[in-house]
Amino acid sequence: MPSCRIPFNRPTVAGNELQYIARAIESGHTAACGPFTEACTRSLENLIGAPRVLLTTSCTHALEMCAFLLDLQPGDEVIVPSFAFVSTAAAFASRGATLVFVDVRPDTLNLDEQQVERRITPRTRAILALHYAGVACEMHELLRLGEKYGIAVVEDAAHGPFGSYRGRQLGTFGVLATLSFHETKNLTSGEGGALIINDLRLEDRARIIHRMGTDRHRFNLGMVDRYTWVDHGSSYAPADLVAAYLLAQLESRESIQQRRRRIWERYHRELADWAAAMNVRVPCVPAHCEQSFHMYYLVLPAAGVRRRFIGFLASRGIMAAFHYQPLHASRMGRLHGRVPNDCPVAGQLGSCAVLL
Repeated sequence: MPSCRIPFNRPTVAGNELQYIARAIESGHTAACGPFTEACTRSLENLIGAPRVLLTTSCTHALEMCAFLLDLQPGDEVIVPSFAFVSTAAAFASRGATLVFVDVRPDTLNLDEQQVERRITPRTRAILALHYAGVACEMHELLRLGEKYGIAVVEDAAHGPFGSYRGRQLGTFGVLATLSFHETKNLTSGEGGALIINDLRLEDRARIIHRMGTDRHRFNLGMVDRYTWVDHGSSYAPADLVAAYLLAQLESRESIQQRRRRIWERYHRELADWAAAMNVRVPCVPAHCEQSFHMYYLVLPAAGVRRRFIGFLASRGIMAAFHYQPLHASRMGRLHGRVPNDCPVAGQLGSCAVLL
C-alpha cells in the first residue's frame, strides 16, 4: 500500500501561532486566564454575537459545565441524538442523567425535531441540539418545545462556528452552547473548546465551576477578600499558551473558512454525478442554513460498500474515515440511556457513513 498522500486531516496553521506562543512565554504568564485568553474571549463574543464566552480545555469539558449548570440530578432526562460523538452524551450521563436517544433526520443527519416531543416526560430537563457538520438543527421547533415544556435547549456547536440558522449565528439560540477547537476542526488550538453563556443568570456560577468551584473571579474583581471553595467545578480553563495559538486562528478565520469552502464545494461538484449513479447520499444544506464547511461526508448504500470504498482509497494513498457509531447501541448507551427501537437512520449511518 502506498504511503498516505492525502491525510484525513491537516491541522490549520495560520501563520502567527509560534509568534504568539513565544510572546506568551516571554510575558511570564503561560497558565490560565492570561491576556491571550482574554483576547480570544472578546473576539469570540464579538464574532458570534454571544453575551459571554469562557474558553475551556475541550468541548467535552464545556459540555460537562453545561451539565453542572443545569443542576442535573440522577433520574433527570436529557434528549440527545443517537448519532453523535460520545462526549455529547457522556457529559450528562456523568451527572447521573438518563439519556433519551432520538433518531436523526436522513437529510441533514441532525436531531429529528419531529420525534422529540413524544420523548418528553415530566423528568426531561434538556434537549441537546448537535449541529452536525456545521449545518443547523431546526432550532425554531426545538426552541418551541423548550418553551412549551420549560426545558433548556443546549447547542453542541462543535462543528458549527460561524454557521447560521435563518441569519442568526449557531451557538446563540440555546441557554448554553459549546464549541470545539480540536485539531480536526476549522479553527484549532490542538485541544480546546468554549462555553457560550446566552442566559446571563448562569454566568456567575459558570465562572465558579470554570475555576475549580472557587469564587476566584470575584476575588480578582475585588468583590471578596479571599477566594474559597464554594461549589462543584474543575480545572476547565486552558493555558494561555493554548489561547495564543487560537488567537492566531481567529485572526485568520476568513481565509481558513474560504479554503474549507473551496474544498467542500469541489467535492460537492465533482462527486455529484457519481453519487447519483451509485445511490450514494451527499450532504444536504437547507436554504435557510449557512453551513460552516466543517466536513464532507458520504452515505454509502451498505456496510460492505463502505469497507471496499475506504480500502480502494487507501490503496491509492488517500485516507478516509467512518464516523460515529450509534450511541443507543453502545454498552454505555444501554447502561445510561433509554434505548429506543426506532433509530434506523442512526443505525444505517453507523455502518455506511464515510468522511473525506
